[in-house]
Amino acid sequence: MSLSSEQHRALGTFLRARRDTLSPGDVGLHPLPGRRRAKGLRREEAAQLCGISTTWYTWLEQGRDVSCSAATLARIATALHLSSAERLYLFELAQMKDPDASRLSMASGLPEEVRIFPEQMAVPCYVLDPLWNACAANDAARHLFAGWLNGEERNLLRYVFLVPDARTFLDDWESSARRVLAEFRAVSIRGDKQQVNALVQEMRSRSPDFERLWHNQSVLLREGGPRKFHHPIDGPVDFDQTILTFTTWSQYQLVALKPR
Repeated sequence: MSLSSEQHRALGTFLRARRDTLSPGDVGLHPLPGRRRAKGLRREEAAQLCGISTTWYTWLEQGRDVSCSAATLARIATALHLSSAERLYLFELAQMKDPDASRLSMASGLPEEVRIFPEQMAVPCYVLDPLWNACAANDAARHLFAGWLNGEERNLLRYVFLVPDARTFLDDWESSARRVLAEFRAVSIRGDKQQVNALVQEMRSRSPDFERLWHNQSVLLREGGPRKFHHPIDGPVDFDQTILTFTTWSQYQLVALKPR
């Protein structure tokens, strides 16, 4: 961690406060013998749970300038039974990325607040998960993207590269596919590495175009902008696309399209 003295102290103060809320019984430990002066877990008990030395854990709580890997911080977060909000706060204090963030968010399932959000929008709106599966959409989006959101394949990469209808629906398919893949590469670095690699290897084996464009190493931020489609019923349609993320569930992308 490259933190200031004040940031080290803030991190240590937070860890001690969370340790003080736990008893040995809360974490499945038998209390250590002797008179207990600590309100919650002792430092040696917390260190034992984290699999680190008591001295090192003590220095961390004292706000000393000691190094700490993201993996170790994740073990501490788990050992102290931090909530999702507390865990997020801990990693923000340490200015680190939680290595288990994607796995934990996927394991918890799609939050109800995320699932129902597109239904509150009048314009086409859908939600993508970390692997770019469409996990929620409103009726307007299902009408616009009927070949994708009403079909069997809900993954955006598979739709763009493997479904023949995508090549006529997307205006200038080559440019659209190149942009989509560059945007996915940019966000995939924050996803579950094993799942992302599995999807990429599958696509490389199934689509020569994906394989060709993947080697370009292009990276783009997903910022939205003008989009043109050739709808099978409505004909040519133009939209301005906006991309948003949820503060609490940043692994999900909200995509809204306003008619131009």
